[in-house]
Amino acid sequence: MIYNLMSESGSLLALIGVLFAFGGTWLATAKLNPYLPKDGGRDFAHDGKLSAGKPRGAGIIFVLVFVVAVLLFVPINPEMVIYMILITICMMTGFLDDASKTPWGEYKKGFLDLCVAAMVAMTFLKYNSAVVELAFFDVKFVFHPVVFALLTIVLVWASVNVTNCADGVDGLSGTLTIVTLGTIYMINQIKDKPDFSYAIVLFIMCLLGYLWFNATPSKLMMGDAGSRAMGLIISIAILKTGCPVLYIPVALVLILDGGLGLLKVALIRFLKIYILKNTRTPLHDHVRKVWDWSNTQTVYRFAIIQVIVSAVTIYLIQL
Repeated sequence: MIYNLMSESGSLLALIGVLFAFGGTWLATAKLNPYLPKDGGRDFAHDGKLSAGKPRGAGIIFVLVFVVAVLLFVPINPEMVIYMILITICMMTGFLDDASKTPWGEYKKGFLDLCVAAMVAMTFLKYNSAVVELAFFDVKFVFHPVVFALLTIVLVWASVNVTNCADGVDGLSGTLTIVTLGTIYMINQIKDKPDFSYAIVLFIMCLLGYLWFNATPSKLMMGDAGSRAMGLIISIAILKTGCPVLYIPVALVLILDGGLGLLKVALIRFLKIYILKNTRTPLHDHVRKVWDWSNTQTVYRFAIIQVIVSAVTIYLIQL
């Protein structure tokens, strides 16, 4: 919209968009957080009771600001519009769960995530090729569309759920998401893939506006409304690089933190296989409970690990 009016002033438009994303999120969060549902505390999480009474579901604020920013400041095409709709749907399913007195069941949320993942796969295939590049080796593979769609569904579903499970420490999942998306942005620059790059910048600005209030000790929490949408945006961003396998290194800490818990529960529930018996999951609970890390140490150290892995990844891609 505004993009069409100011298309000849690209730098100014970019600056206005960045300021709108950060400022809009900061202002809306400051004004609207009293109207958010309140957290009841979590018995199963380390220090979970400390969150009782805090506003939760703040993801609805920064995700909606992001969607508006994209519609105003990013060149709009049908593919981008569909992604914004799906991101909003994913956020709203999380927010309704956040606001519900009775938490939604795992299977219900998993099925809804699966539906969104299938829509992302169909949308991506309609507007992009089924070519996958192995960035470290400069090798490309062409997949059958059905196989590519199935693999995409797995990627999107996994990204949504591991990011959701990694949300449990003030500032942790938001900080890791910023590192991951920042890495994807740099990959886009190396690969000359500008399509989703500015949208990534806008979302990082929205997350920074939210983290202003979520830094330890937090005043509010993103809830499923934010964490599920973050996972979806990460998956779309990595798909647009043409190198979806890079999801593993660029989101490694999110995968290990949130994914090990999903794997542990799934193996026990469906195959009666018991692993990591002496390890609490998500890992952020283990390091705080067993290793006695503070919340701040957990965020910084997890982020440092991801920065190192991301830096190595970027270096190898450029070789």
